[in-house]
Amino acid sequence: MATFPSNKRIYLSTPEFSGKELEYIEKAFRAKQVATHGAFIQEFEGRIREKFGAEDVVALNSGTSAIHMALVLLGVKEGDEVICQTLTFVASANPIVYLGGKPVFVDSERETWNISPQFLEEAILDRIRKGKVPKAIIVVNLFGMPAKTREILEVAGRYGIPVLEDAAESIGSNIGGKYCGTFGDIGVFSFNGNKVMTTGGGGVMMTTNLNWSRKARHLSTQAKDNFPYYHHSEIGYNYKMNNITAGIGLAQLETLEEKIRKRRRNFDYYKATLTKNQGISFLEEPVGSFSNRWLTTILIDSELASLTRDLVMERMEENNIESRPVWKPMHLQPIFQQNPYYGEGVAADLFSKGLCLPSGGALQREDLDRVIECVTPFYGEMYG
Repeated sequence: MATFPSNKRIYLSTPEFSGKELEYIEKAFRAKQVATHGAFIQEFEGRIREKFGAEDVVALNSGTSAIHMALVLLGVKEGDEVICQTLTFVASANPIVYLGGKPVFVDSERETWNISPQFLEEAILDRIRKGKVPKAIIVVNLFGMPAKTREILEVAGRYGIPVLEDAAESIGSNIGGKYCGTFGDIGVFSFNGNKVMTTGGGGVMMTTNLNWSRKARHLSTQAKDNFPYYHHSEIGYNYKMNNITAGIGLAQLETLEEKIRKRRRNFDYYKATLTKNQGISFLEEPVGSFSNRWLTTILIDSELASLTRDLVMERMEENNIESRPVWKPMHLQPIFQQNPYYGEGVAADLFSKGLCLPSGGALQREDLDRVIECVTPFYGEMYG
């Protein structure tokens, strides 16, 4: 086993707090605005709207809540089918089931690892032949990489199916200057603790439909009607973001571009060093796309690289470094193995070879070198 000069724990994606987070938290405390009403919430929604060019923004308590809320607004009900990218985190699919719907999974394409427009159309046509027009399509921008969004929107438009853009991992990513999360009928961001921009938890829902955003604000605060007492004419949810979280979000948003620059710097360093090794490849940006590089991901071809993904993970854990495989496809998960799937095994192949490397903005050159040492066939030679 190699012995490195430092054995501090290197995490996959740690949060960065380098702005006015504490200042805004203290301000919220002094104003006694710590719950789901307060000045920071409205200001945060407004800043997100201005930054990303969204028509309207609703701040919620998680990205998962935002997806659930979006599906409610799109009218998903018991028995409805919703098409979902198979290579994603389970939170993209679970809210479909919350509403009694049925996820229909679609394979990835190899250029961006996101939902394949070709298999998307095949899935739509087959579900229509079976008497089920999909109620919505959930597109994900994996690891910060924009999907082939314009092609996907063209397919969806031909059949009149709304698109929900799960941009949980892709805040700041864009195609031709238009930000991820603003392409679909509804888009969502997540501010979970491991994201480029974090509030510890929280998310937002963005839409051009002002009736939907008004409805989301109503439903997210337990659907309390405008009476002087608690009066409810429909089921609501406790999904609103609190004022402290919104204050943290404001501070994080002010330094977002620097956070993205650091993540991209990490990617560039990994790529410049590791592509010298045969059998190791990276997820590249298509022409016109810009990725926030939330996580740097690689594929390890064991036949060419003389090592496997799992061996690299073992080396990293031996040296106190966190890593993980890319998402396990949803159609391979025990809870979804009986659901329809359309594709040719691209997502499964990416899962078998794909690895996420430590990517936090606070990583130093020596941290990156420790990671790189574990991914090379010459393991142990750098430090002996």
